[in-house]
Amino acid sequence: MKTATPAAAKTELVIITGLSGSGKGTVLKALEDLGYYSVDNLPIDLIPKFAQLTKDAPTIRRAALVVDIREGAALERFPALYKRIRRQVPTRLIFLESDDSSLIRRFSETRRPHPLGTAQSVSASIRSERERLEPIRKLADPIINTTKFNVHELRETIHRTFGGKKGTPDILVQVTSFGYRHGVPADSDLVFDVRFLPNPNYIPAFKNFSGKHPSVARYIRSFPQTTEFIERISDLLIYLLPHYIAEGKSYLTISFGCTGGHHRSVLIASEIRKRLAAAGYRIKETHRDVKKV
Repeated sequence: MKTATPAAAKTELVIITGLSGSGKGTVLKALEDLGYYSVDNLPIDLIPKFAQLTKDAPTIRRAALVVDIREGAALERFPALYKRIRRQVPTRLIFLESDDSSLIRRFSETRRPHPLGTAQSVSASIRSERERLEPIRKLADPIINTTKFNVHELRETIHRTFGGKKGTPDILVQVTSFGYRHGVPADSDLVFDVRFLPNPNYIPAFKNFSGKHPSVARYIRSFPQTTEFIERISDLLIYLLPHYIAEGKSYLTISFGCTGGHHRSVLIASEIRKRLAAAGYRIKETHRDVKKV
């Protein structure tokens, strides 16, 4: 158990759950930094008593705990228990998840076994864990997919969500370029095809440069449809983002594709990133295929 200086706030209990390797420990630590009394892996049968303590103890007004697959068969009782606790004290349930490939990579990097054991592969354990946690996932708000978050970005997201910072856009936007010949990025939320713009690849002097090279960028911007597209898409995205935030979306991937992912999509993604950053959003810019042949 870890304690932090209590903050002057209303009584609140936050329960963190989700897939192993998705960042539950990071979220618990972030809440502890915000003044939440923090407990990792509290047994299911003790949660009602802990909730009552949060309500009654004058020194513990806000608390957070982790419940996950380590509870074993007892986890099946959690949905009914959670509904009962919510009638006791204001409670929020955070569910963390991530793409399979990201989870497998994290287990490989840390060399930690999956909590379900080593009798099966990590990918099989992840599938089994998803199935067992699905009834709990349906109760959660928010659900946070941490695939694109590093540790610092996840902590910042939790600080923004629970730290009382109002008026700050609470979403991480990833703007990326790609080439259609290499396939559409599987994690895209919005995809825009910019192959209607004139292709610098057919100009020998531009062939070996990317869309960030000043001469290439100047060439692409020289066409009126480029400027109009950037303006229209920027306006559309700035309109859409508050609605995604209102729906609880914590990240959004916007992909721009051209033929090879070297020129047009790179320039457009970079320009859109500048517009969204100027509007106050947290932006990550990536270019998936810019170095591919």
